[in-house]
Amino acid sequence: MTQHSQNEALNTQRAVHKFGGSSLADAAGLLRVADIIRNEGQADALIVVSASGKTTNRLIELLNLFDSGDSAAATTLEGIYSYQQALIANTLPETEAELLQALLDTDINTIAHVLESQRLDDYQRNFIQAFGEQWSARLLSALLCSQGVAAATLDARDFLRVSGSPVQVDDAASRQLLATILNEQSERILVVTGFIAGDHQGRTRLLGRNGSDFSATLLAALADSSHTTIWSDVSGVFSADPRRVSEAQLLPRLSLAEAAELARLGSSVLHSRTLGPVAESRQQLMLRSSYHPGDGHTRILRHDPRDPGARIVTSVDDVILIEMNISDRYQERVNALTDWLTRRELVPLACKRRPERKLWQIAFTPEQAQQAFSLLRDHQPAGGFEDLQQREGFSLVALVGKGVTAQPEQCLHFYHALNEQPLEFIQPAKNGLSLVSVVRKMVLEPLLLRLHNSLFSRPKRIGLILFGRGNIGQAWLKLYQAQQAELEQQLNVQLTLFGAFNSQGGMLSSQGLTVDQVLNDFQPEPVAWPHWLEEVAEHGFDQLIALDFTASSALVTHYPALVAQRIHLIAANKLAGAAPQAMYLPLKQSLLEHNVQFLSNATVGAGLPVQSSIKQLQHSGEMVRSISGIFSGTLSWLFQYFDGSEPFSELVLQAWQQGLTEPDPREDLNGQDVQRKLVILAREAGFDIDPAKVKVQNLVPESLLSLDKEAFFDRLNELDGFMVDELAKAEEVEGVLRHVARFDGATGKAEVGLEVVSRDHAFAHVRPGDNVFAIETTHYRQNPLVIQGPGAGREVTAGAMQADLWQLLEKL
Repeated sequence: MTQHSQNEALNTQRAVHKFGGSSLADAAGLLRVADIIRNEGQADALIVVSASGKTTNRLIELLNLFDSGDSAAATTLEGIYSYQQALIANTLPETEAELLQALLDTDINTIAHVLESQRLDDYQRNFIQAFGEQWSARLLSALLCSQGVAAATLDARDFLRVSGSPVQVDDAASRQLLATILNEQSERILVVTGFIAGDHQGRTRLLGRNGSDFSATLLAALADSSHTTIWSDVSGVFSADPRRVSEAQLLPRLSLAEAAELARLGSSVLHSRTLGPVAESRQQLMLRSSYHPGDGHTRILRHDPRDPGARIVTSVDDVILIEMNISDRYQERVNALTDWLTRRELVPLACKRRPERKLWQIAFTPEQAQQAFSLLRDHQPAGGFEDLQQREGFSLVALVGKGVTAQPEQCLHFYHALNEQPLEFIQPAKNGLSLVSVVRKMVLEPLLLRLHNSLFSRPKRIGLILFGRGNIGQAWLKLYQAQQAELEQQLNVQLTLFGAFNSQGGMLSSQGLTVDQVLNDFQPEPVAWPHWLEEVAEHGFDQLIALDFTASSALVTHYPALVAQRIHLIAANKLAGAAPQAMYLPLKQSLLEHNVQFLSNATVGAGLPVQSSIKQLQHSGEMVRSISGIFSGTLSWLFQYFDGSEPFSELVLQAWQQGLTEPDPREDLNGQDVQRKLVILAREAGFDIDPAKVKVQNLVPESLLSLDKEAFFDRLNELDGFMVDELAKAEEVEGVLRHVARFDGATGKAEVGLEVVSRDHAFAHVRPGDNVFAIETTHYRQNPLVIQGPGAGREVTAGAMQADLWQLLEKL
């Protein structure tokens, strides 16, 4: 392996975490951050830190007071020193605190010495501002070491090389320097200073506003890290500012394009420069709260959302308009000025072109406006404009989301709401990602609440696609018809039966099929996979859900295509959940990548809460140790009645005549259906298990396996000899014969077949046809959780599918 390959292999292991100043503002915050780092369990993580609390602001205040000759500068420096001193004393054990206290004393003396200069240049000012991040990194590193975590401090000026103004990163030089450092520090956590960098002359440079977030994603790009997490005081991006709109919801996922647009519009959670390295590297970005790590997160995804439309209502309270008159070559001048501002990282929040008045209005935050106005004033002779002026007293309100400008309903709501306000202008973004309004400054909360409610409180339009019109499918259709109104009212959804398919073909209608139409007037047209999926790509619903009532292996092979179209799945079909690992694992990964739900509670135990109980146990901290039971209603019925009073073959015939078996009873007797259920439950409990590893006893003699069904029934009595022997063995030990499935989590052993159980065992006393499931966990060991009841039947299976539909709609 070459040195470059070794470096790459090493660096890809390191995740990047960034903690802001509010997370590090006091001893409690620092201890909380240290707990997070330990709990993440990444022994070689890269931790980027900001200055604690308001330290950077205080250092800037110190420099401004010094520049003006104000004697209060000494008092400010003393305050900075006292704050850092208290942080050290309250965070570290005494011995470690003494060492950092000595280093802090040296730093304060250094600052005082630099301030003795007659006049500070920009690099000296940068040098002083950089101490905030140095102190944070040093303190957090020492805290981790005191807790037994191998950690060290890394000053970003040791590897991050920049030049120019605004600063540009020397990628090649920075990457090479960093690779050397990471190879030397391969087995410890490195706490890295954010916000600061160095130029090729060894001078301190600053990365500007929100530079620590930028440092984190930049570091991840240089180290070829796969994940970056930015920890702050909020859990991520919400559908609106939750401090202003209480109904705002955390968005678990946001596309990179939407995040960039939100950042451009002045979001305090995301910043444009932070996202640049994300777009140019392979890293995944996540936003989380260091105060409440368990409250969810926002993940920034590279692919666009499946469903277009507004996802966020955002606002900026204080906006300044810069206006200018352009007398000739208007369009050309505007384009040139836009490019000129963009090169200087001054992209407007919004702009309004008024050619009829030769007027161009551009909106900025106050911070941006000050810089932009100064630069434009100097550029005025060359820029071809005049009458440059600033107008204060404005606010911004915007919708953000993929294709929002092409959503007539949402645009109409937005225009109606804004037309009643003191509106300056509305600008649809050319990229379709935002609809922006600039209004005269006002109290924004009523407008934000109205927009949020009108856009996000409307019923979600859900399209349902039915596969299978057999007994279970028909039972579900009747249940759906009875419950549709209640579903829609309680869950704020609008349900449409968009399609129905059987083995002959299907029907699709964007206006909706009626239940009576599907049950009594079904006129399917031939369907070719996957072409029909391409036809429904522009389906017009917020979400699509496919319900599989079949036992079709062919349909399961098309699940990946459904998932790729972001169609959620609810299945009574066991073949996907019990598929070989080579098929199951890619499907599971695809579900995760496309944010598609797959619910299959109807595959095991029909309406019994088996899978949901396993999930609840896991959520309560239990670890599943074993799963066992009688999983087949048919085999349950057969062995409850098989006591030797009549031949086993006669019981099989009776069960078949009563419709208790499959059309060919061998499909029940071969144990394959029970095997699939056992695999599904083991996987639900978190175990990797391949169906081929399950030992299955086939109750059908080899001589009967290859016969046609009629010949099988003619020779049915060949089942009896083996069964008589097995029953005799059970009676010899005063037990009963049962068909049992077992999975042992400790050994991974899984088997299905006949078993003798004692007469007082839970498996001995079940009603004929019932299923019984015993789940052993950490605390349910001596006395397992037992779930018993009807495990088959079209009504209860249809009910389980309906329950999954309720659950999925709640998630959506």
